[in-house]
Amino acid sequence: MSEPRLNNHQPRQADYPKAAVDVLIFSIRDLGLKIVLIKMKKPPFAGVWTLPGGLVRLNESIDQAAVRELEEKTGLKNVYLEQLYTFGDVKRDPLSRVISVAYFALINSEGISLQTTPKYSAIDWFNVKELPTLVYDHSEMLKVALQRLRAKLQYTNVVYNLLPPTFTLGELRRIYEIMLDCQLDKRNFCKKFLSLGLLKSTDLRREGPHRPAQLWSFKQRTPTIVEIL
Repeated sequence: MSEPRLNNHQPRQADYPKAAVDVLIFSIRDLGLKIVLIKMKKPPFAGVWTLPGGLVRLNESIDQAAVRELEEKTGLKNVYLEQLYTFGDVKRDPLSRVISVAYFALINSEGISLQTTPKYSAIDWFNVKELPTLVYDHSEMLKVALQRLRAKLQYTNVVYNLLPPTFTLGELRRIYEIMLDCQLDKRNFCKKFLSLGLLKSTDLRREGPHRPAQLWSFKQRTPTIVEIL
């Protein structure tokens, strides 16, 4: 029995949902956890802030789309990027049926100059505790991302993405305190982190009002599973 012929049927665009990516870009700035937002220019969301993102093209994978959108919308490339979660609520986009795969990126933003395309009117850093109203389900994306990020900080070394090449143990501890939104015991934190063998001392010291502080660096700046806290 021969296979049924499809007669070159071409499904209508409305027959299937569209695929999109959204990227949550985190950094530590001014002693706070910040995220990148871009301001939309076209109606019906003109003047509203959103996460960088866009539709997946026919000739690219989801990961490739996330990398492209990150670079196009912010000018950033070669940064730590991890797939977070798929958001597919039927009503998440009031204009169309769109399923979005969210990613998060961690960067050290020192010396970084954000840029976006003419499609958007502005781009800026926002404290995660003081955000404007966001479109779609981007507030839910942020909630999920923070939960994942805070968990990963406790069993991986991904914090290296937020730090410059060299840093003090005090600066490292402060990063954890900001990310986890809690206070950590200085002596216990330093003792535990040094026991993990992730750091190496340098010949440099950070001058300050008190005794110069030893500068450290990560032995490897690649993701590693290890019990931090």
